[in-house]
Amino acid sequence: MRPDVQTLYGVTEATWPAAHQRRIGPVVIRDGRGGGKRVSAATAAGEVRPDDLQAAEAAMRALDQTLLFQIRAGDAALDALLAAQGYRIVDPVNLLAAPVAGLIVERPPRVSTFTIWEPLEIMREIWAEGGIGPDRIAVMARARGPKTGLLGRHDNHPAATGFVALHEGIAMVHALEVRAAHRRVGMGRLMMLQAAHWAAAQGARHLAVICTQANAAANGLYATMGFVHIGQYHYRQKD
Repeated sequence: MRPDVQTLYGVTEATWPAAHQRRIGPVVIRDGRGGGKRVSAATAAGEVRPDDLQAAEAAMRALDQTLLFQIRAGDAALDALLAAQGYRIVDPVNLLAAPVAGLIVERPPRVSTFTIWEPLEIMREIWAEGGIGPDRIAVMARARGPKTGLLGRHDNHPAATGFVALHEGIAMVHALEVRAAHRRVGMGRLMMLQAAHWAAAQGARHLAVICTQANAAANGLYATMGFVHIGQYHYRQKD
């Protein structure tokens, strides 16, 4: 059975976790420790009223974080409240998933992709080139349960890296980064195949990924591999 969007929200949180989170009224506040929007954005756990919003904003300021909310399915009222308060839309993303069984019929060529944990220094270098620094690697370290890093090679050179972790039978790929000199040669596809084979070995039923809606090339790649659109979210940010 295909996972629904609420399940994928839960997988996202488990496989890419904030350092800490707590509820203030109907709002979940996350301490991202510099790990990016996904681990720093507040979310709604109930109806959010203007007074609740003020309390949430105070909590985010106390953490020295940007005023940021993640807007999920069913959050239309919060979305409207934030828009009225001057929050702008940032980074709409798609949540995609595919059955692992359909992906593992193909295997990457020998010595083209590997699964490695802890991350090698070259993996950290490739992530750094793509703007994924130590704070985001710390997010990977916080993930509990089965997880691994991905390393890809092309033309006898380290070419790509990524991270995949498992939660409730779904493996989710994060921080997939291909070096500029090795793009448009199929490395992204090979890395996703490697992730699928690792997921199958862990007993996962589905492989999932998050992709910004603006990234037409990546969305197109995932579609050709059999990934389907499960849902979306976007952020509201107040500058």
